[in-house]
Amino acid sequence: MSTPVAVIGAGPYGLSAAAHLQEHGLPVRVFGQPMVSWRTGMPAGMLLASPPAASSIGVPRPGHTLGDFCAATGEGPCAADRDLVPVETFVRYGQWVQRRLVPGLEQVRVVSVDRRGDGFELKLDSGEQVGARAVVVATGLTGLAQLPPELAAAIPDGPSATGPVSHSSQHRDLSALAGRDVVVIGAGQSALESAVLLTEAGAAAVRVVARGPAAVGFGAPPDRRPRPPFGHARSRYAPAYRAGAFRWLPVSARRYLGRRVPVPLGAWWLRERFTDRVRVTQGRRIVRATVRDGRPVLALRGADGQGGEVVADHVLAATGYRMDLAALDFLGQGLRTGIVARAGGPLLDAGFGSSVPGLYFTGLPAAASFGPLMRFVCGTDFASPRLARAVARAYG
Repeated sequence: MSTPVAVIGAGPYGLSAAAHLQEHGLPVRVFGQPMVSWRTGMPAGMLLASPPAASSIGVPRPGHTLGDFCAATGEGPCAADRDLVPVETFVRYGQWVQRRLVPGLEQVRVVSVDRRGDGFELKLDSGEQVGARAVVVATGLTGLAQLPPELAAAIPDGPSATGPVSHSSQHRDLSALAGRDVVVIGAGQSALESAVLLTEAGAAAVRVVARGPAAVGFGAPPDRRPRPPFGHARSRYAPAYRAGAFRWLPVSARRYLGRRVPVPLGAWWLRERFTDRVRVTQGRRIVRATVRDGRPVLALRGADGQGGEVVADHVLAATGYRMDLAALDFLGQGLRTGIVARAGGPLLDAGFGSSVPGLYFTGLPAAASFGPLMRFVCGTDFASPRLARAVARAYG
C-alpha cells in the first residue's frame, strides 16, 4: 500500500508536522515512539529552560498549547514566564497532543528508507514495507550527540552511562552516579543543570569544566515583557524571528550564528542551586583525555598556556548535538549521497525540501538552513505550516 506522506519521528517536530499535513487532507503515516528523546534522553527532575509560552507544540487546531494541557489536566501552573515546567510534565503534554491529533501513530522503528521509482520504500522493524511519495525526517536528537574529539579518542567503544565517559543524553537517572566524583564538560543549561542534579542525587563531588573564556553565567529573571526563546538581546532577534531569511545568509555566517546563538547560559532559576555547590574550572580546553585504571584523566590547557590534570570517577559530556547526515543511517547510502549539505546540514528550500525530491527535514536537521530556532520546540510554529503547504502543493 502506498501513502503520499510518511513522517519519521514522533517528538514535537514530528507530531507538529503530522498534524499540519493531516489538516491539508493528506493521508499520512507516522512512525516512532512518542516523545522518546524527552522520555529517555533527559534526566529525571530536569526543568525546561524555555518559558511555557515558548514550549508549546505548534499545531493547526486551537486548544493544544502547553497551557491548555495544564488547564485540562490540573498540572502546572504553565502560563507565566516564571512558571517552571518539569520535563515529565512536558512529556505528558506531548503524549496528550499525540493522542488527540495523531491517534494513528505507529510505534514501530523505520529500519531503512530507499528511493523506489518516483517515490520511496520504507522498511519497518515489524517487517512491513511501506511505499511513500514523500518522506519527512523528524527524528530529533537521535544519534546526533556530540563529544569533543579529544574526549572521544579516549573511548574507542563510544560513550556509555556505565563507562568512564558518557553523554548527557545517556542518563535518565543520575542517582546511578551517587558517591562518585564527576566532571561535567560544558557551560550551557544542560551542563549546569546536570551538575546541580548530580549534587542533589548524591554525587561525592561535581566539577564543571567550561572551555570558553567567559565565566559561567545565568540568565536574568523574566520581567513584564513576554520573553522570546533567546532572550531580549538584539543580537538574538534575527534568529528568533527571521528564520525565513536565515537561509539566504552566507554559509560562513550561518555556521557562526549556529555556534554562537544562543549564548551558553544557565537558566535564571538555576543560579541559587548551583552557586557554592559546584566547582568550576573556567577557560580550559581538553588537550588530551585518557582512561587510567578505569578512571578518566583530562589534561587541560588555557589560553594563557597554563594547564593541569583533572582525574574523576566519571566524565559527563553535556556538549550538545550536531547534525551529521551519516548518523541518519536509516537513510540508504544512495539517498544520503544525493543530499546536498551546507553549513553542517542538508540544504533546504523554503518548504523544508532537500535536494532529493520528496525528502523533507524538520527540527535540528533544518537548523543549518533556518537557524537556531529549529533547535527549540517553539520552532514548530515556523516550520510545520511551511512544510505542510509545500508537501500539499506537490503531493496533494
